[in-house]
Amino acid sequence: MINANKTLSLAIMSGKGGVGKTNLSLNLSYALNTGGNSLLLMDCDLGLANLDVLLGISPESNMQDLLTSSAKPSDIVIPIEPGKKFDILPAASGVPELVEMDEDMQDLLFSKITELVGGYQYLVLDLGAGINGTVLSFAAMTQMRIVVITPEPTSLTDSYALIKVLHSQHNVSDFNIIVNQASNEKEARETFNRLNMACEKFLNIKLKNMGYVRYDPAVTEAVRRQIPFIKYAPKSDASRDILNIAVKIQKIRMENMGRLSERPVMKKFPTLDD
Repeated sequence: MINANKTLSLAIMSGKGGVGKTNLSLNLSYALNTGGNSLLLMDCDLGLANLDVLLGISPESNMQDLLTSSAKPSDIVIPIEPGKKFDILPAASGVPELVEMDEDMQDLLFSKITELVGGYQYLVLDLGAGINGTVLSFAAMTQMRIVVITPEPTSLTDSYALIKVLHSQHNVSDFNIIVNQASNEKEARETFNRLNMACEKFLNIKLKNMGYVRYDPAVTEAVRRQIPFIKYAPKSDASRDILNIAVKIQKIRMENMGRLSERPVMKKFPTLDD
């Protein structure tokens, strides 16, 4: 069996910064783990890591140590919910050479973590914003991709650019969209439709709407307190929205268990639609 644990690898990305991508990655991971799923969350915002900040933790080691020393992944992984197998693999901050990892460095990283990631039901990669080479390579290696957008025009423009480059340079054509910071369902639907129409017209790609997360003051307060909002305010609008998205992802994994067992957790150009 190539993927005995039927691990679903999921990349979460955005065309621009400031759309709440990392916060959604963290809280979506919490929601999936709450559903009884083991999960590894990798901070792949290399050079500008901030998952540790959202959690109020100070890792002693990080991904850079995997590439520059004899450290093992098990030495670096941090349990976030002891007993529930929800762990984080932290990245480094202020290390420019990690932002543009060459192919050899990528191969080294994934050769070291291959056995580790296969021990979870979900592998979630919180990628950096934009279209640098490392982001594109990591996104192309996962089985599922989520692009986080907001109703702002700049978010739509930059997200379209990200999708276009991944499609043209890496042959990726399946993208899932989450609209963050939406005022209501109507605004979220209109935002998704604008991006989807552009992708259909110019790229011949039909996007998948994974849902939306409403603007919620509880999210801002949770960030200040360095607590995931799904724990800080579990009954808030944003928490209910993120749980709805987690249910959809869980359904996708269940429907593709056979395919997942036949393919590596991380491999270039995989798509669940093949």
